[in-house]
Amino acid sequence: MPEKDFEQIYNEYRNQSEVQANDHQEETNGKEEIVAVRKNDDGDIIAFKTNSGRELDYVTALEEAKTGNIAHIDVFHKYGRDIIRSEPDGIKENNLDNLPEF
Repeated sequence: MPEKDFEQIYNEYRNQSEVQANDHQEETNGKEEIVAVRKNDDGDIIAFKTNSGRELDYVTALEEAKTGNIAHIDVFHKYGRDIIRSEPDGIKENNLDNLPEF
């Protein structure tokens, strides 16, 4: 049995993910996107700014994300509560923690 090239397989998978992520970024279907965040003194995200200029507190953004009004955002349950995160797409620059602050 030939030895598998795990690194080559992984790199092909990663490259495919990046292409899909870039394609996906272009598909917002008219939904708002998060372009900036506000953090508290502990570094926790407490508010979001959308590409239309709206500023949303965490709870409002959470509700809008749950209803699908904001593109490229996931809501998941952790630590006993719902949490907002950017869709995992392999692009570090668009992670919520890496967005500019307002």
